[in-house]
Amino acid sequence: MELETIENEFREEEYKIKIVCPEFTCLCPGKPDQPDFATISITYVPDRYLIELKSLKYYIVGYRDKEIYHETATNKILDDLVEKVKPKFIKVRGDWNVRGGITTIVETEYMKEGWDGDPDEVEIKTTEHTSLSR
Repeated sequence: MELETIENEFREEEYKIKIVCPEFTCLCPGKPDQPDFATISITYVPDRYLIELKSLKYYIVGYRDKEIYHETATNKILDDLVEKVKPKFIKVRGDWNVRGGITTIVETEYMKEGWDGDPDEVEIKTTEHTSLSR
């Protein structure tokens, strides 16, 4: 499934969005009988477009039968989101489950040329009912 976007109605405001996909799965290259599991976290400062969440869900599920390395998967997700959403800033983090006694965490990010913001200073607006993980 192809990633889709929706218009950002609050483009004049600078805000951060965090999406957590706790059930990411793909296959170990060369050993397709060994699935890999991860939590993929996407944090971004939108510009004109937002990630349409249903298409993101299907995009993420599309990795289930792909043989792909942790680093490649995390970077490909970033590249695909940058191409489609064109954010001011985006970071993708893959927290990969333990395999052979080793945990892998892959982080990759992109910042739009000419954007003079600081992603650490852009706040995620939360309420007491909001649960942020990772």
